Amino acid sequence: MDPVNPAAAHDAIPAVDPRLLVREEGLAGYWGEFKRKMKAGDLGSLPVVIGLIVIWSIFQGLNSNFLSPENLTNIAITMTGTGMIAIGIIFVLLLGEIDLSVGSVSGVSGAIVAVLAVTHGVNEWLAILAAIVGGALIGSIHGFFFAKVGAPAFAVTLSGLLFWLGAMLQILGSNGTINIDSDGVVGQLTTYFFSDVAVAYGLAALAVAGYFLAAFLDARRREAAGMPSRPLAEILLRTGLLALCAFGPAVLFNQYKGLPLAVVLFLLALVVTDFLLRRTTFGRNVFALGGSVEASRRAGINVTRIRITVFAISSTFAAVGGLFWASKIAAANQSAGAGDLLMNVIAAAVIGGTSLFGGRGRTWNALLGVMVIVSIQYGLALEGIATPIQYMITGAVLLATVVIDSITRKTQKTAGRA
Repeated sequence: MDPVNPAAAHDAIPAVDPRLLVREEGLAGYWGEFKRKMKAGDLGSLPVVIGLIVIWSIFQGLNSNFLSPENLTNIAITMTGTGMIAIGIIFVLLLGEIDLSVGSVSGVSGAIVAVLAVTHGVNEWLAILAAIVGGALIGSIHGFFFAKVGAPAFAVTLSGLLFWLGAMLQILGSNGTINIDSDGVVGQLTTYFFSDVAVAYGLAALAVAGYFLAAFLDARRREAAGMPSRPLAEILLRTGLLALCAFGPAVLFNQYKGLPLAVVLFLLALVVTDFLLRRTTFGRNVFALGGSVEASRRAGINVTRIRITVFAISSTFAAVGGLFWASKIAAANQSAGAGDLLMNVIAAAVIGGTSLFGGRGRTWNALLGVMVIVSIQYGLALEGIATPIQYMITGAVLLATVVIDSITRKTQKTAGRA
């Protein structure tokens, strides 16, 4: 008990292992844990989920076509390019650093594929491989100057932004635009749909069944080892909620053209990178490095290798995102990677819940954040709002998110959690 303020200590809500909440305290345990997290500033994804509901409600009230299957499918396809790049930049933000070059790298990726496959007749799969490997090499170069030489990441990637922008223009040549075959591999990234309704429903069922099986087996292993585990009732509840989130979009897509290939690839990237961050030694090292560089170094973590790898991952996903954008416009041109792309990528990561201060975030934040960004863009476009106003509104949303992140960090420090 706190000798200074015994009443405060009496009213404090102790932290409880989430796996014991239902078993030990019933449903009231969740409410107590929720209040404890709110007091500690641990808001999680709650603000962005509420914000997304509000955004959709407002735009649906203004235009009944906003939540139509066609419009929501277009939103889902459009957000994959930005979302792929946002996945990579989340890795960098987890270190508490920034990568300003991702827009230019995405443009270089599209230019490489277009020149190799269209101009020189190289096999398209080889051209795609060259673009992705090129992205990884670019990120490794940035990481080398940051981790080995000691140059600030901001300065290194700002230089990269200009250098790779010039490289893209040089690759494209004087023409400046190269059209991509809409029936090719890249062209179909954002235009191919699985028209058979069984595909969308089958993938949704597979995801739900896979989650239940993984959660059930994990609970059995933990219970056998005498560790806290989730009861079956809670696993079933979580599985039911996932089923709503999986089958809802499946029904929506099947009411239009079917399940978009772009969405499948984006979700697959999210699953793989989430596993990488949360279930591997590399992922734990990234979080540790974002929390404290010196503590990580003393713990034996190879700081230089982790930093170089993270920047390589960032540029690799920038290259992948560039392929999706090239597919979206069916061309590689001089405007690729320019404009508001960099702003949207960073905004998507931060709005989704990734901290600018490092050490907190998940790759799934890219999904939530980019949904907010693209939903705002499409909603304003349906209302005929001019592009300058769209920029201003998106900037205001980003500022509000950064303010919330700063306040949350201060609250966590006060609560002794940061």
